[in-house]
Amino acid sequence: MATGIKDTAHAVEAAAVMRLLPARPRLLALGEPTHGQDTLLGLRNELFRQLVEQEGYRTIAIESDCMRGLAVDDYVTSGTGTLDEVMEHGFSHGWGTFAANRELVRWMRAHNDGRPASERLRFAGFDGPLEITHAESPRQALTALHGYLTARVDTDLLPCTATTLDRLLGADDRWTRPAAMTDPARSVGQSAEAGRLRLLADDLVALLDTQTPHLLTAASRDDWDRARLYGRTATGLLRYHHWMADTSPARMTGLVSVRDQMMAHSLLAVAERGPALVHAHNSHLQREKSTMRMGGMPLEWWSAGALVSARLGEEYAFVATALGTIRHQGVDTPPPDTVEGLLYALPEDRCVIDAPRLATALGETRPAPRVSPWFGYSPLDPAHLAHSDGIVFVKDVVRSGPRLSGGTG
Repeated sequence: MATGIKDTAHAVEAAAVMRLLPARPRLLALGEPTHGQDTLLGLRNELFRQLVEQEGYRTIAIESDCMRGLAVDDYVTSGTGTLDEVMEHGFSHGWGTFAANRELVRWMRAHNDGRPASERLRFAGFDGPLEITHAESPRQALTALHGYLTARVDTDLLPCTATTLDRLLGADDRWTRPAAMTDPARSVGQSAEAGRLRLLADDLVALLDTQTPHLLTAASRDDWDRARLYGRTATGLLRYHHWMADTSPARMTGLVSVRDQMMAHSLLAVAERGPALVHAHNSHLQREKSTMRMGGMPLEWWSAGALVSARLGEEYAFVATALGTIRHQGVDTPPPDTVEGLLYALPEDRCVIDAPRLATALGETRPAPRVSPWFGYSPLDPAHLAHSDGIVFVKDVVRSGPRLSGGTG
C-alpha cells in the first residue's frame, strides 16, 4: 500500500500538475481546505509564477468580490492607483491584509511593466459582492451597466432612466441589513421595487446582448466584458436578495446555490480570455455537490466547480489541497486510516498526488473521513478522490504572520 501511494507523489511544481492532465486546461482550479494561511497562499503564488513562465497562463482568479477586483486588474495591467489603495479597496473578505496577496499583486504589476497588452497578466475576483452577514446593494452594478449603455446606444432603447433606477433602489442600507440574513422579514428582496428592478436588470442585460456588434465597435472589448460583469452581478445580487426574503425551507439552499452560480458565471467569463489559475476553497471548486449544516439544517447544492466542469469538460481541472497539521488551530497529526494520515506518512513535506491513481492504489480500502476539531478547516472527503485530478498535500501549515493594515509599494 505505501509503495502504491508513494508512486503517485511528485514535487509541487506546475510541470508535475500538468502531467496529471490530458491537456492544458482553460481553467486550472487549485482548492484549499482552509482560508487565510500564508503557507497556502505562498504556494499558490509560486504555482502561478510557474504557470505563467512555463505554460502561458495569463490570469489568476481568486475568491474575492468580482466588482472590487476590477481595481486590482486596473493596477496590475496599467498601474492605475497605488498598491496600498488596491490592497485596501480591491479585495473583499479581508484578503487585502494578507502579505502573500500583496506580494502577488506587486509581482503581477512588475511583470506587466513595459509589456504589450497581449502579454499582460490579468487579475479577477470571482465571488459575488457578498459577505457571510449580508449582500451588497445592486446599485453599483446596475448603475454602471445603465451608464455604459446610455453612453453608447439610442436612448429610446433603454428600459428606464437613471432617475428611475435610483428611486427604485432607494437607500443602500435597506439592502445591506445584517438582520436580513437570519430574518427574511427584514429583507427588501421581494418588495415591489425589487421585483421591478429584476425586470429592468433583465432588460438591460438583454439590450447589452442584442447590441453587441455595435458595442464592440463603439468601445473596447474590455469595456464590453466589464459591462457583462455588471449585468451578471446585478441580476445575481437581485436573485440573492430575493432568496434572502424567502420564507420557505429552501431559503438557505437557494442562497448558497445562487452564490456558487454567480461564481460559475464569473469563471466562465474568465475562461473566455484564455488559461487561468483559479484559487478558492475546495468546496467551491470540487466537481461533486457541496454539503454543509446551517442553522441545524443540512444543505446540498452544486458547487461552482461542478457547474463549470459540466460546461467545459476537460478544459476544467480541479486539484484539491489537503493538509496534515495546523497545530496553532488544534489540528494535530491525522489518524493513519484517513487520506491525510496516509499522505502524512510520506517523507515529503509537500507533494502533488495523482488522485485517480491513489484511489486505484487504495482499491477496496476505504479511508475513514477525518474529523476536524476546528470549524475553519474542512478535511478531504475520501469519496471525492477519484473525481479530483490531483491533490496538493502540505504536511504542516505554520502559523501565519500578522495581517497587514497598510504598507508601502
